[in-house]
Amino acid sequence: MAGNSSRRGAVRKSGTKKGQVVGSGGKRRKGLEGRGATPPAEARTKHPAAKRAARAAKSTEQQRQRGRSAAGRKQVDGPENVLGRNPVLECLRAGVPATALYVALGTENDDRLSESVQIAADTGIAILEVPRTDLDRLSANGLHQGVALQVPPFRYSHPDDLIARARENHEQPLIVALDHVTDPRNLGAVVRSVAAFGGHGVLIPERRSAAVTAVAWRTSAGAAARLPIARATNLTRTLKAWAAEGVQVVGLDAGGDTSLDDFDGSTPVVVVVGSEGKGLSRLVRETCDSILSIPMAGPVESLNASVAAGVVLADIARSRRR
Repeated sequence: MAGNSSRRGAVRKSGTKKGQVVGSGGKRRKGLEGRGATPPAEARTKHPAAKRAARAAKSTEQQRQRGRSAAGRKQVDGPENVLGRNPVLECLRAGVPATALYVALGTENDDRLSESVQIAADTGIAILEVPRTDLDRLSANGLHQGVALQVPPFRYSHPDDLIARARENHEQPLIVALDHVTDPRNLGAVVRSVAAFGGHGVLIPERRSAAVTAVAWRTSAGAAARLPIARATNLTRTLKAWAAEGVQVVGLDAGGDTSLDDFDGSTPVVVVVGSEGKGLSRLVRETCDSILSIPMAGPVESLNASVAAGVVLADIARSRRR
């Protein structure tokens, strides 16, 4: 009954509707305010949708990291930009097949720039005037000197085309294979030597090897435009396939078992040149029929890869002329 204070829970407390209520001073006002709209499920950390979104983001980041790592391991073919007045002029003089010559607006003219523009105009290369900021984005240090040359990706041949090219001309194949030679200047020098001594092509592996860049073009003095260069997915497998076709595979090493003086290069031959520091890799070395050494009179232990290749090619060319 109303007013029955003996019933449990019916004791009147101070601060009810029937008594004076002391204010809270606004301390509980925030608790009475609304909390706004409910955040989406992906924004709530404990919600399954948020956990799925976090897993997806982590997977995407891992794929991006793998992509960057793969790009660092494997060379990606794409247009190359040669920067600086001297490098650009040297490439144009060597006949590098460029597609565009970029000149920054307001660039001060000199003999090198004038000659570059003249060669580009004579060979049909597009000459484009661009803002200097466009060239700044192409270089990490901004040292482009107001000129850049765009070089398209090199078109490689198939390894089988190198042997076929020699047989079509009724000649004994003479090919140089490079085993992890990473300096493009060495690649360019080897290409130049092969062309000079009547070789039929150069073979390089797809991975861990120098590619035909503008530096290699320039070092080859235009020979890269006349000599086929092939890429092998697996260098050892390609060498074994050529050996099965009757081609002699010989490697170059200072500690070889056969002296160049005793080598007969009149037969079909592939000369394998090792890397600048480590020489021939184990699998490639085991694939070779013999290992050549170049006799030297002086105390020099070894020769640069491109120099060694040139010496052997010159000796083979001499023996074939006989």
